[in-house]
Amino acid sequence: MENIQSYVQQHKERFIDELIELLKIPSISADSAYSQDVIDTAEAIKTSLEKAGCDHVEICETPGYPIVYGEKTIDPTLPTVLVYGHYDVQPPDPLDLWESGPFEPIIKKTEKHPEGAIFARGACDDKGQMYMHVKALEFMTSTGQLPCNVKFMIEGEEEVGSESLGWFVERNQEKLANDVILISDTGMIANDVPSITTGLRGLSYVEVEVTGPNRDLHSGLYGGAVANPINILAQMIASLHDENNHITIPGFYDKVEELSKEERAKMGEAPFSLDNYKRALDIKDVHGEAGYTTNERNSIRPTLDVNGIWGGYTGEGAKTVIASKAYAKISMRLVPNQDWEEITELFSKHFESIAPAGVTVKVDPHHGGQGYVTPIDSKGYQAASKAYETTFGKTPIPQRSGGSIPIVSLFEKELKSKTILMGFGLDSDAIHSPNEHFGVWNYLKGIETIPWFYKYFTELSK
Repeated sequence: MENIQSYVQQHKERFIDELIELLKIPSISADSAYSQDVIDTAEAIKTSLEKAGCDHVEICETPGYPIVYGEKTIDPTLPTVLVYGHYDVQPPDPLDLWESGPFEPIIKKTEKHPEGAIFARGACDDKGQMYMHVKALEFMTSTGQLPCNVKFMIEGEEEVGSESLGWFVERNQEKLANDVILISDTGMIANDVPSITTGLRGLSYVEVEVTGPNRDLHSGLYGGAVANPINILAQMIASLHDENNHITIPGFYDKVEELSKEERAKMGEAPFSLDNYKRALDIKDVHGEAGYTTNERNSIRPTLDVNGIWGGYTGEGAKTVIASKAYAKISMRLVPNQDWEEITELFSKHFESIAPAGVTVKVDPHHGGQGYVTPIDSKGYQAASKAYETTFGKTPIPQRSGGSIPIVSLFEKELKSKTILMGFGLDSDAIHSPNEHFGVWNYLKGIETIPWFYKYFTELSK
């Protein structure tokens, strides 16, 4: 890959400007008010792929938001890399915690990004990381250094469960045929400690509704005489963990993979400062399942968390009322071998069983997906490792992630190919939170590193 560094430096201002324009579009898939913005973003990605050198680009309609598909075939006998990414973003709420507009990108220096970081919703997850691949293709095609074939599949529903992607993949297996899938929707340990994500947790996401009386009641006339749905919901949620922060749902841990002492010891070699971790989050202590370290709790152990809870009066001032209903959104991160549909059913049965007679409970499953582990002896992993070694000057650490990308297990099932997760973001980049950002250095380093993956994967495939 000749002149990749000089090419990136020569074009870096344009690369940054193009990403900033993409980040200005509020492609929020969870809110139908932004549906046109989501579609506009798909059009922008299509144009970018055409300019980067794809021979064929199309916007593929689905039951939901469209998928942008592109390809560049130089020789059918050579390997094919399928790049996956997503152009939709999380809602920016709470808006009052943003230091600048979520869709008004600005570049600011931070402790972790002294060269500057782009602050905007979607900067790291996943517009910035997805766009690295578009610019990497531009370099390879414009300099005649593309060593194999490439396909792009960029979707617009990742943040709401990728339902249409499953529909699309099942119907386009020949179109999507590949030798390896490449995704940048994860992170690395630090800018001087590169890592490759080798495992993802699965996900089960549900919404619960607890109903008491048939209407809101005066808390003076009825308080203490009927079940208060908000009180009951709080008690039910509290009962889902025991004193060791172990999840109490019967059967929840039956299929959990227990890692060996050797594997846990290898995980422990990754640089990690508990003091820095607490300082960054402004907390006095960590919290989690007894018997496991912080890095184990957020990667190789399953979890159950309340993501939202509401009911009753939440406006200004006082209103003495017993609400008729209370609600919560609950997510469970799952480890390999835990089936998300099975876990959803176990949760539903348990939650309904612990409800007292004074209320009724409804559990509404939203979406989910399976966990995934990438073998480190695969050609794809070895090519990624060599790519990082080339541009970072050191061997990357294999690392399991606490996050979920449910479609990765779908790809293996439907397309019969392995996925390599080459992420360039940092844990401190505040994805899904106010003030999300992506380091300019990381963005450019990704563009520099990705072409080396193509080179090494093609060589290892011969």
